Amino acid sequence: MQILTSLEQFEQLKQGEKVVFKFTADWCPDCHFIDPFMEEIEDNFSDFTFVSVDRDEFIDLCSQLDVFGIPSFIVFENGVEKGRFVSKDRKSREEIESFLQTI
Repeated sequence: MQILTSLEQFEQLKQGEKVVFKFTADWCPDCHFIDPFMEEIEDNFSDFTFVSVDRDEFIDLCSQLDVFGIPSFIVFENGVEKGRFVSKDRKSREEIESFLQTI
């Protein structure tokens, strides 16, 4: 999984094909809950590019995108938002995979 390092990188990456932005934070227990199975999800959905976004580093971007709960996922394709799984609730592997299957 790539790590977002700048807003310019975000603007560039979201222009790609099937880019999943995973919004997270170091202090978030629900974010750490999904860490053990995220690599396998990435393998199962290899046609997607996965990018981790630290909510604390990119708080303005999260606000702009209405991401107030983490972990959350937003998918872009060619600069257009194709789907979002945004809430403050803990996410299961099945929920994440089900969301990605709808894209």
